[in-house]
Amino acid sequence: MARQSTRKQKSSNGANLGFEATLWAAADKLRGHMDAAEYKHVVLGLIFLKYISDAFEERRTTLDTELSDPKSEWYVAEPQARYRSLEDRDEYKSVNIFWVPIEARWATLQANAKQPTIGTTIDDAMVAIERDNPSLKGVLPKDYARPALDKTRLGELIDLIGTIGLGDKENRSKDILGRVYEYFLSQFATAEGKKGGQFYTPRCVVKVLVEMIEPYKGRVFDPCCGSGGMFVQSERFVEAHGGKIGDISVYGQESNPTTWKLANMNLAIRGIEGNLGPEHADSFHRDLHPDLKADFILANPPFNMKDWGGERLKEDIRWKYGLPPAGNANFAWVQHFIHHLAPTGIAGFVLANGSMSSNQSGEGEIRRNIIEEDLVDCMIALPGQLFYSTQIPACLWFVTREKKNHRFRDRGGQILFIDARKMGTLIDRVHRDLSDEDIAKIASKYHAWREEKGAGTYEDVPGFCKSASLEEIRKNGYVLTPGRYVGAEDVEDDGEPFEEKMGRLTTLLLQQFTESQNLEHTIRENLKGLGYEF
Repeated sequence: MARQSTRKQKSSNGANLGFEATLWAAADKLRGHMDAAEYKHVVLGLIFLKYISDAFEERRTTLDTELSDPKSEWYVAEPQARYRSLEDRDEYKSVNIFWVPIEARWATLQANAKQPTIGTTIDDAMVAIERDNPSLKGVLPKDYARPALDKTRLGELIDLIGTIGLGDKENRSKDILGRVYEYFLSQFATAEGKKGGQFYTPRCVVKVLVEMIEPYKGRVFDPCCGSGGMFVQSERFVEAHGGKIGDISVYGQESNPTTWKLANMNLAIRGIEGNLGPEHADSFHRDLHPDLKADFILANPPFNMKDWGGERLKEDIRWKYGLPPAGNANFAWVQHFIHHLAPTGIAGFVLANGSMSSNQSGEGEIRRNIIEEDLVDCMIALPGQLFYSTQIPACLWFVTREKKNHRFRDRGGQILFIDARKMGTLIDRVHRDLSDEDIAKIASKYHAWREEKGAGTYEDVPGFCKSASLEEIRKNGYVLTPGRYVGAEDVEDDGEPFEEKMGRLTTLLLQQFTESQNLEHTIRENLKGLGYEF
């Protein structure tokens, strides 16, 4: 029987690593002509392999120290007996460390990195790990031996990834490798463009959702979980507020088979136990968690999904508020979330802006019914250019069954609208990011509205937020666009009298007109000298 480990597990605290970008640049350079979508699985599979090998070797070193020290209560004098103890699988599995057979350990791969058979060696390692760890069955990529994958570059990639985790003990294994994995996910999303959005939700958007609904303890569900970012951020939130991994139970589902594998690896590399089902599956047509009632739902479903098979689900029990149109799954997702929500639960999810105002194909009627049921808690209009997959403007919905009996204040018959379209900063030509300060401003306003202890007193802010009554929303035709409710931003008076300001501005304008005429005269004279008089 395995001994209980006394080792204290370090939690990830988000310290800056500093080398992710350099590592990415080097790895991307090795990609050659391979498409980013294909290369993604090559790299992320190897990072996962490095993670489980590092964690295994760290545990093995700890065991060896204990078994070799005559002063230790676990001391074993006979070398062969000590070796057998080091190779005892229970010594690893009892502390949630994956068992890594000899042929799959990173040292073995590193030693064979320059061999032309390295692809087969990696495939064999993946097979061996899945064989000895049933929870990883069907999860790991096993196509490294294919002829199209350059084996020289593959060996160089192994050497590169081998440099991860060589820092001091405070920054080893899960912390560094987990964050490198997350960084690479975001970079692949950028490289893939539209396709990238199918597996990755920008971290700032996930953080807004998590900071709003605060998943301290309970069941967290994402029925379109992509690579699992919602779960990772939820666990971070729990740890940042004094909790621990395991305070939340993770449930998810993903229809894309390769993305489902990414999600499982992402959870494993973070030490998060989750139930993503035995395989990939479509949430509408094969709900893997039919009886689940979640305390927290976080999701970023595909925007305006057309081919979702709605014509085959016309009598489905989930459509309590109306039959979703066969040509757009937005309100099928909304009702799927509501169906899985616990009586005291809350859901936060991303949708295209059209969901807030569309009246096509019965969508307006469904939205009206959900509003009249008093399920909508808060609506947030997001700035553009946050997503890798689309330029379609997006919003956040927050839905709860507990508005009238909320733990902080009765907000029944009201909806909080937040217009965040002017927030965020461009990080490149096409992508915008919300800062921690932006996120805190949004979340604190919501929690003040809820009158959570310590959040402060809520007040409407023209141009930013407004608590609107159900009657006001009815008058606006059940449209949930925040801009319709928050009004215009107050412009601060600079104290200059109107007559003085107009005099100053018209004088300035006259000077600019004069300068414009002088400039035009100079240009004409220069052109005349070149023989282009007109």
